[in-house]
Formats: sequence, C-alpha cells, structure tokens
Amino acid sequence: MNSGTTSVDEARRALGKRLRELRTAADLSGKQLAESLSWPASKVSKLENGKQTPTDDDIRAWTSVTDAEQETPGLLAALHTLELQHAEWSRLLKAGMKAHQTSLAQQDEQIKLYRGFESAFIPGLIQTPDYARARFADAITMLQVPNDIDEAVRTRMQRQEMLYRQDKRFHFIITEAALRYRLVPVDVMLAQLDRLIALSSMRNVRLGIIGFDTQYVTDPRHGFWLLDNDLVRVETYSAELNLRQPQEIEFYSGIFERHAAVASYGAAARAIINRVIADLSPGESEQDSADF
Repeated sequence: MNSGTTSVDEARRALGKRLRELRTAADLSGKQLAESLSWPASKVSKLENGKQTPTDDDIRAWTSVTDAEQETPGLLAALHTLELQHAEWSRLLKAGMKAHQTSLAQQDEQIKLYRGFESAFIPGLIQTPDYARARFADAITMLQVPNDIDEAVRTRMQRQEMLYRQDKRFHFIITEAALRYRLVPVDVMLAQLDRLIALSSMRNVRLGIIGFDTQYVTDPRHGFWLLDNDLVRVETYSAELNLRQPQEIEFYSGIFERHAAVASYGAAARAIINRVIADLSPGESEQDSADF
C-alpha cells in the first residue's frame, strides 16, 4: 500500500536535489559548503538527500554561498508548500493548542462533507470535554507545548456545534479497539460511549463501528480524514500531513469506502457500543440485574 507520506518525501527530495544542483554549479564540494557556513558536513548531506527539511535561514545561507540569490524566492516557496504538507506539531502548537483549534474552526466554515476513520481513539469532533482534556494533556506531555488546555477544550467544544448544522454532513468510522483502549479513566470512557450512542441517531451524522469479529478488506493501519474531495489529513506522532494530490485523495477515498462497507451502523453499531459499556462496568450490570 502506498504511504500517505509519499508526496511529502518526494517534495523534500526534490528540494534537496535543487540545492545540490546549486552547490555543484558553484563548484563547491559538500565539505566546502559546510565549512563556509560553519555547519557539520552531515547537514549538507541530509538536506541534499531529503533527510532533513531546511529552514528559511538555511535556504538563504545556501543561495548566498552559491551566488544564487535569485533562486531564493522559488526555493522558499517550495519549502513553504512542503511545510503545509508536513506540518510538525512542535511548530503548529508552539502558540498553544487553542490557536490550532481556532485555525481548524476557520477551515470548518468551508467544508461540507467530513469523512473520518480512526482506529485508536475517538475523533476530536465527537469527543466529550473530559475525553478531549485527556487527549490534549497527552499532547502537552509528549510534545512539550504550552499548556492552554482549558481554552483548547472550550474551542473544540465550540467547533462541535457544527454537528447540528444541516448544511454539513459527517461520516465517522471507528474500530471497536478505539472504544476499548484505556486512554482515559473508565468513567470518562463510559460518558464518551454514551455520547456516541446519542450521535448515532443524528440525521446528518453517520457513525460506523467495525467490531472485532469483522473481516477487514483493508487493514486499519492509521486514522485519516477526508475533507470534502479536496484534502486528506493524516496525523502522525510528529506531524500533521495534508495531502492534496488527486491520486492521493482518490486512494484514501477508496480505503474509506472499504472500511465503510464492513462497518456496522444504527442498531448494530449501538449493540457493539453497549457491549463495551457492559464490559467496562460489570458491577453496575450485575446490580441492575439484581434490582430487576
């Protein structure tokens, strides 16, 4: 299967190739260029081979040393396009998580159809406040970004108001594993599962659950979002990938449809969720039976 990072890797390699061409045209070895910029020689190699993404200052320094300042605008444009495709979390969240949620809310205004597949956790658009708080807390610890968790949760909840807009449609597919992973305390997960049951009855929301006993057509290797037919968004540990090439959108659309074909909906989906609720709260189930 093709990787969602393919176009990002290709863009980084293409930028590195262009940098190498400028160096060789200036008749400089990699060692000479590195010494003139007081860089380790390994940095030149990594940049030229697409193993490291240059900064704006790296580009300007490179074109200055190779007497190719006229190439700077084009190279910076290519770099910034690459950064939009591969947005590192440390950069996206440097101003805090609320700022990123606000940016997403602005993008939401233009989007009419959301299709999301998640195999490990509940999608942000349908998280409860406590579940969202736990996910944000994990990001703060892992990425060492500013702690504005209260504002981030509030902004995410405000974004969820669009679930009630009839001009937008939502199709979520979640694996049963995502319902069972212990990413949050049990009481938080139980409230989240109740939220999913309520959402499954909304007219403009289609919620599919892929149970453990389902035969997959395509493996659920990672989550992704299809926003209208314009963008595929993939979240990795280190970055947010934004893929816009038509062949990638078509590719991920096909994967989504394969998952949708084996997912359970309506009463069948609620039955899976209720099984998980029963497994998470066996004591309550036994008490209910005794009372009956």
